[in-house]
Amino acid sequence: MSEVKKVATRDSYGNALAELGAEHEDLVVLDADLAAATKTGIFKKAFPDRHIDCGIAESNMVGIAAGLALTGKVPFCSSFAMFAAGRTFEQIRNSVGYPHANVKIGATHAGISVGEDGATHQCNEDIALMRTIPGMTIINPSDDVEAKAAVKAAYEMEGPVYLRFGRLAVPVINDTDDYKFEIGKGIVLKEGTDVTLVATGLEVNESLEAAKMLEADGVSVEVINIHTIKPLDEDLIVKTAAKTGKVVTVEEHSIIGGLGSAVAEVLAEKQPAKLLRIGVEDRFGESGPAVKLLEKYKLDAAGIYKKVKAFL
Repeated sequence: MSEVKKVATRDSYGNALAELGAEHEDLVVLDADLAAATKTGIFKKAFPDRHIDCGIAESNMVGIAAGLALTGKVPFCSSFAMFAAGRTFEQIRNSVGYPHANVKIGATHAGISVGEDGATHQCNEDIALMRTIPGMTIINPSDDVEAKAAVKAAYEMEGPVYLRFGRLAVPVINDTDDYKFEIGKGIVLKEGTDVTLVATGLEVNESLEAAKMLEADGVSVEVINIHTIKPLDEDLIVKTAAKTGKVVTVEEHSIIGGLGSAVAEVLAEKQPAKLLRIGVEDRFGESGPAVKLLEKYKLDAAGIYKKVKAFL
C-alpha cells in the first residue's frame, strides 16, 4: 500500500498565494515577521514588490491591509492565529468588519497541533472570536486540496474572510475527481443512519478514521466536512440531524464558541437532536509533540471513537 500523502495547510496557503499572484496583480500579501513560518515567503520570493513585512506589529498590519483594500487591492494579511485573531481583534472588528473591507486574514498555526510552542501560541479561541464579527466569513480547510480551493474562493468573493491553517502535516483526503469547494456548503463524505460526525479542519480525517472503527462495531456513521464555519450550512445540519437523531461535532478548537456552538444553535432552533461536542474543553493547551497532544486531548481517531461509543 502506498503511503498517504501529508501536507500542512500552511504550506498549501503559501503555494496558493503564489499561484494566485501570478494571475492577479491586485493581490498583495502582508506578514508580521513570520513569512518563513506562515509560508507567505513563497509569495515574497515570486513577487517581492507585492509583499509587505510589517514587523512584529500585527494590529498595524491589519490597519494597512484595510487601507489597501479601500484602494482596490485584495490584501491577505498573515500571522499565527493567536496573533492574527487574538492580538488584532479590535482592528479586525473596527477597520475590517465594520466597513466590510475586502481583507483576507490568513491565520496559521491554529489549535493545539502547534505542538511544542505551548499554550501561549495554541489558539483554540479564534473561530469563536471571528464568529462574533458581523459579515465575517470563516473557513477551516481539512487538507491541501481544500486549503488551496479556499484561498482561491476567498480571493474571488467580496468582503472579509478568516482562513484557518495548521502547522501539522495532515493526510490529503479531497484529491478526488468529484471534489467541489463552495463557501457555505458542507460536504457529506459518508452516508450513515445511526449518528452523524460533523467535523472541521484536521478533525475531518480523524473523524473518517473513527467512523471506520465505529462501523466495525456495527454503527452506521454519517460523516460531514464543514469547511465553512460561517456562514454555516444550516440546511445540511438540519437534514442530517433529522436523519440520524444524534450529532457529534469534532473540532480542534474550544467546544465553546466554535463549530460545536454553531451547530448547537441550529439544532436548538430548527431540529432538536442529541448533541455531543468534541474539542478542547474549558482549558488551555500545553507544550508537547502535536500528535501526542491530539491523543491526550482525545482529538485523534481513537479518542473520537471512545467518546462517540460512550455517547451512543
